[in-house]
Amino acid sequence: MDVDFEATAERINGFVLADVTTLVDTALERAIQRDGRTAVRQADLDYAVDAVEPSGLRNVAVEFPAVAWDEVGGLDAAKREIVRAVYWPLEYAERFERLGTEPPSGVLLSGPPGTGKTLLARAAASLSDANFISVNGPELLNRYVGASERAVRDLFTTARENAPAVVFFDEVDAISSKRRGNDTGVGERVVSQLLTELDGLEPLTDVVVVAATNRPEMIDEALLRPGRIETTVETPLPDRAARREILAIHTRETPTTPAVDLADLADRTAGYSGGDLAALVREAAMLAIEDTIDGGTHAADVAVDATHFDRALADMTPSVSGSDAGSSDEEVDETAG
Repeated sequence: MDVDFEATAERINGFVLADVTTLVDTALERAIQRDGRTAVRQADLDYAVDAVEPSGLRNVAVEFPAVAWDEVGGLDAAKREIVRAVYWPLEYAERFERLGTEPPSGVLLSGPPGTGKTLLARAAASLSDANFISVNGPELLNRYVGASERAVRDLFTTARENAPAVVFFDEVDAISSKRRGNDTGVGERVVSQLLTELDGLEPLTDVVVVAATNRPEMIDEALLRPGRIETTVETPLPDRAARREILAIHTRETPTTPAVDLADLADRTAGYSGGDLAALVREAAMLAIEDTIDGGTHAADVAVDATHFDRALADMTPSVSGSDAGSSDEEVDETAG
């Protein structure tokens, strides 16, 4: 057989044993179809490499998120910006075409952990009646070792096949960090593949990229140029009014006693992210359940009281601190006054 096994092996990083078996079978079928013999040529292997998809890449989840805007507390400015960057291109494409203007192809959500970036992206997809395809940056590198570039390519193929679609890259800094010439070059190749998809000959029709990070300074500037992920939307820690709104959202289905004062809780949770506030409500509910179990209270009478929130707060601290926190509304108020 006139084949180069070493060169072929270099092209199938990320293949498991079952994938290699399928590849060999595909190459044999190709050879038989050509001349009725099982003499495999390099061209047959090359064909099989392109035809066989690593099994790990077949599990990209495509979903339709049912997330309403009123489930996203605060972030009013971010909501307006993401509507322009995601909803408008998908809903009003003909208007952009009429004016000869290219719609944004991508948006970067930048803010501390727990500030609603994923929820905001899902809500934008829901508003746009678009499918939602989510990928975690570190998982993309670790799960598809040796095949990260192909994973990116297949991800966008899936998005095109399921358009309209929002492709969400969480922790995008993990796969698009500034290229520093590391030993493996994986990061540089992944960035290059992302750029190829964003700039490629095959347009991203009815596909919008939403990326999220809490380390915007780490992202390769090439990804943020016009025509790529060109719009940056800040998702800051919630101010008092937003914390009150978030607490109301998370207690919407939770019976509380009249003693629970959400405005007071909002005042006492400066520096808390939306994720922290959701955790606070869950912990208060757990304490209420614990008390009713110990006290023999009937399930129908279970409610969260102010004391449960007091106890939950006593054991909690904001998850975001230091340079990740940015400036809070309290700091702004102090400088303004």
